[in-house]
Amino acid sequence: MPEELTAEEVPAAVAEHGEAGGRGGAHERRERNVSIAEAVLLSIVTLLAAWSGYAAAKWSTESRITLAAASAARTTASRASLEAIELRNFDSSAFEAWFTAYTLDNAEAVRVAVHRFRPPFRVAFDAWRATKPETNPDAPPGPTYMPQYREPEVQRAEALDAQAERASVTGAEAGVTSDKYVRTTVFLASVLFLWGIGFYTARLSTILLPLLLIVAGWVYSRLAGDLRGWPGRFVGLVAAAAVLGWLAFILT
Repeated sequence: MPEELTAEEVPAAVAEHGEAGGRGGAHERRERNVSIAEAVLLSIVTLLAAWSGYAAAKWSTESRITLAAASAARTTASRASLEAIELRNFDSSAFEAWFTAYTLDNAEAVRVAVHRFRPPFRVAFDAWRATKPETNPDAPPGPTYMPQYREPEVQRAEALDAQAERASVTGAEAGVTSDKYVRTTVFLASVLFLWGIGFYTARLSTILLPLLLIVAGWVYSRLAGDLRGWPGRFVGLVAAAAVLGWLAFILT
């Protein structure tokens, strides 16, 4: 049977019970606040992991598309370069036919050879003939050396090569950015995994997981420094706020 309290012991027992209840209530409030903080931080990390995975896929797609555009530009540039070589060879063969007919003083063959000239080459040929190459030692060696001789396909090939180079660099940078997001996603997923395990171990939940969160916030904020525009600033602010909020709950 429980021991009965005397009239003198009743006030002391009531006071002791009140103090115990107060301590229990404060402990419960603290546990509730910590649980709320854990839920909020878990939600933030989950959202960041999902967003990082989306960003990794987005930048990976951007990299593939840009690199494919660079490859297509190089292919078109090669085709344009080959076409320019073919046209130059045709111009050279037509000029050789004219020169042979000219040296043989065959007017009909000269007329036929000139008729075979392409219109752009004919402009350069007429300009070259105007320099009097028969008597002018300073005349250019042939029409292809004249400034009037244009090769638009060569210029087009050079422009496409430059475009392909820029696209290649942009695609490579997008691939590097995608890799950074992938590493960040894997890291955050590991934190979520360890956090889930921590719910079954009180010591792990109260000691190890805060350290994991601090490390996660620091690493992610460092990675965010390599991100472009507002995503990097946003991620850095969220990571810093998460770390400060958790430390506040642990120290209070």
